[in-house]
Amino acid sequence: MTQPSPLLEVENLKVSYGGIQALKGISLTIARGELVTLIGSNGAGKTTTLKALAGLLHPASGKVNYQEQSLLHIPAHQRVANGISLVPEGRGIFARLTVEENLLMGAYVRSDKAETAADLERQYALFPRLAERRAQLAGTLSGGEQQMVAMARALMSHPTLLMLDEPSMGLAPLMVKKIFETIRNISAQGVTILLVEQNAKLALEAAQRGYVLESGAITLSGAASDLLGSDAVQRAYLGA
Repeated sequence: MTQPSPLLEVENLKVSYGGIQALKGISLTIARGELVTLIGSNGAGKTTTLKALAGLLHPASGKVNYQEQSLLHIPAHQRVANGISLVPEGRGIFARLTVEENLLMGAYVRSDKAETAADLERQYALFPRLAERRAQLAGTLSGGEQQMVAMARALMSHPTLLMLDEPSMGLAPLMVKKIFETIRNISAQGVTILLVEQNAKLALEAAQRGYVLESGAITLSGAASDLLGSDAVQRAYLGA
């Protein structure tokens, strides 16, 4: 029985900033419906990886195939239309727009008004706190609520692949727990997720598989449960 092709396949991806090589030839795959995490210390290249996949950085070399088609010459806005959505580090919300206006900005690639309206209500069901604040300016929300806005906005584009960059950054423990519950709910609905997260324990507990990125190179990969039990991962990222 032949295995289905990966939803996303990255091979020997290299990205440089000026004279500095931020990614030194990384390879990874994500199957449709998987929740995969990419962990590593600050400066390891995690955000660079997501920006390259989103089309915000141009790789020096390597292959990036999504649904068996090369992404290398596809601009960022077209990748959104093709089903790839990024929730950036720092959230990147529109502070002077309302919650609802932010969410509708996530649907700018869509023309199906009735389905977009239905999706808006689905996001409010997934994030009830946003429903209560739909007319509030997004810049006046708490950090956790702004993270919800960023995630809901990304989901409004109907992504097949959702990429999350440090969703727990700067949040109180209770809000972190809520955000990760929501990530699991999104995954359970069939959305493929690539999660970059500084909290390695939470990320590996949520994911099926993981990759460890160090200084622009992948040094470990495997089932998330195996990485959680790895001495090297525990020493480096779990405080053991």
